[in-house]
Amino acid sequence: MKSQLMASAATTPSSPTISVNAPTISQQQQQQQQQQQQQQQQDNNQQEDHEREHHDSLLPAPAVAFSHALRSLNDLDGGVGGIGFTGQHNPIAYNSPYSQSIPSTAPGSPRIPPIRQNSGCVTPRIRPHATTLNIPGMTRSRVSPDGRIPERDVAAKLVIIMVGLPARGKSYITKKIQRYLSWQQHNTKIFNVGNRRRIAAGVTHKGDQPAPTSADDHDGHDPHDAPKRAATILLKGKDAPKITLEEDEPTTLDLNEHQDGSVPKDPIDQSAKFFDPKNETAAKLREQVAIDTLDELLNYLLHQGGSVGILDATNSNVHRRKLIVEHIQQREPKLGILFIESICHDQNLLEANMRLKLAGPDYKDKDPHKSLADFRERVKAYESAYEPLGKWEEDNDLQYIQMIDVGRKVIHHRLRGFLTAGIASYLTTFNLAPRQIWITRHGQSQDNQLHKLGGDSGLTERGHYYAQALYNFITFKRKEWLIEQKNKIASSTFPPAPGDHTPPYPELYQELDDKNFCVWTSMLKRSIESAEYFDADDDYDVKQWEMLNELNAGTFEGLTYEEIAQRYPEEYQKRSKDKLHYIYPGVGGEGYLQVISRLRDMVREIERITDHVLIIGHRSVCRVLMAYFMDLTRESIADLDVPLGMLYAIEPKPYGIEFHAYKYDEVEGWFQELPNYRPQRTTDRNN
Repeated sequence: MKSQLMASAATTPSSPTISVNAPTISQQQQQQQQQQQQQQQQDNNQQEDHEREHHDSLLPAPAVAFSHALRSLNDLDGGVGGIGFTGQHNPIAYNSPYSQSIPSTAPGSPRIPPIRQNSGCVTPRIRPHATTLNIPGMTRSRVSPDGRIPERDVAAKLVIIMVGLPARGKSYITKKIQRYLSWQQHNTKIFNVGNRRRIAAGVTHKGDQPAPTSADDHDGHDPHDAPKRAATILLKGKDAPKITLEEDEPTTLDLNEHQDGSVPKDPIDQSAKFFDPKNETAAKLREQVAIDTLDELLNYLLHQGGSVGILDATNSNVHRRKLIVEHIQQREPKLGILFIESICHDQNLLEANMRLKLAGPDYKDKDPHKSLADFRERVKAYESAYEPLGKWEEDNDLQYIQMIDVGRKVIHHRLRGFLTAGIASYLTTFNLAPRQIWITRHGQSQDNQLHKLGGDSGLTERGHYYAQALYNFITFKRKEWLIEQKNKIASSTFPPAPGDHTPPYPELYQELDDKNFCVWTSMLKRSIESAEYFDADDDYDVKQWEMLNELNAGTFEGLTYEEIAQRYPEEYQKRSKDKLHYIYPGVGGEGYLQVISRLRDMVREIERITDHVLIIGHRSVCRVLMAYFMDLTRESIADLDVPLGMLYAIEPKPYGIEFHAYKYDEVEGWFQELPNYRPQRTTDRNN
């Protein structure tokens, strides 16, 4: 049987049959597999197109079988080191696909814009925004592109409430604060309760000319006429500035009206009896006037773009201050509140303040002796119910500053904001010493001749002549001023008689002979050379300040305005439209707001020193300093006309400043005073 099977197998042609049929079956299977793969690929493509069309979400990465992935790795590199397939670590080849970034074939995810409202949280933001410092020209944000306090940041705004007995210098302090903050480009305004009280009582009428209470509010008058309107109220026989309300203030209050709506013909008595705490009718009037004035202040802060409002009144007891705080918190609880109290223990200082009061609106054109007696009775009436800042404010965690004898001693409590801290620092610089502040530009420089911006060229021959004339004139005026002050003291009387020219603080004039004279220049050649004659005289103290340097023109340094207009017409137009906020392009480029910021410490130093000072600066620096001392509007700063050859003299006074202007006469080599001179806008828009 076995042999038969072997013979059959040897003679049966089975192998050739299999070799013919096998390739046919294999080809059919491959074709079927290819068709299935093509169909699957088409289905996948259709599915992907459908998903891209109807879905806007990121697709997951395509799935890959783990075994297939391992097999691919072994095929490419002969195994993966560290996994155990070959037992050896094989570094990836330079041309390996793992050394290259393989672009994804998945569709791109849609761009989702950021959500600012609540950072992606479900619950909307309920905490207040941060109230960090805002400095125009030095800070910028989405809500405050110009650096001012934005309307949204109510907590950064400030209500300043003055506290103090009459003749303690409250109005002097408020005007200084308003001028300083406005110069720093913070919208600031004073709201004087006494002005409203006089109108409510029928003493002052709305038709009288008002005194401006903010740098941007001059009621139609020339904004550069601040010195003239700050009339010499100290001198008897001259008109004091007339005071009234703003255009939107009522001329009368319903408290003064009869039941039928008529107004009494006779005004309410404004003598010391009106301020007696026992006078209930007068107390009710004063309280209503205070709240009405406060409402006007709050409207300014909350609806009219104001940043700081100053309530100028006595606010002499806790009851009144509590009423004010509660009213503010009812209107807007997030508003900042700062009390500033002025206290005077120095009898000489009190006498000087009374001298100023006797020339004020309550006693104008009245007998000085009777006025003095009445005013002292008024002060006694307030003193009987006066309560200084202290326990109540501290128990309620309120910010306050106490100034004693006009800055001789300063007490702070809980100062938390940038504005309050800056105000406190500024108040410590106050002094009432008589002195002169002189401001001028350097002599003509070589770049001035070529009309070039910036640079560091020296003086021309004409510039050196100016430097010598400046030294001679200042030396002469220094001696003349000393003689005048001594003559005024020799003829002083109290109470002041008509025509009395007594200085407001006679005790401060006792050291006139020991007063130094400082000369400050920038670090640029043209300014330094303009002080060369002062530097050679040991009686002058000369110092160079980098912060007094001219505004840096950046890329445009050394060019003329005509060249800028030709090469950079867009930049030229931008500057022409808004010189105050414009910043020169390029490294170190500045604008006027940057100059204001770097001169902040300079202004505080000028306020602090008791000596005379001459500042030999540049156009932008002189403009900014003049704007501060003369309380000019922000629109006037960048266009103020300060040509070469002009010399300005400023004497700080309790009621404002005394201002004089002199023009250089090249022929005479001397300076001539320009009577009734008022700063004005330049006619050349390039400068």
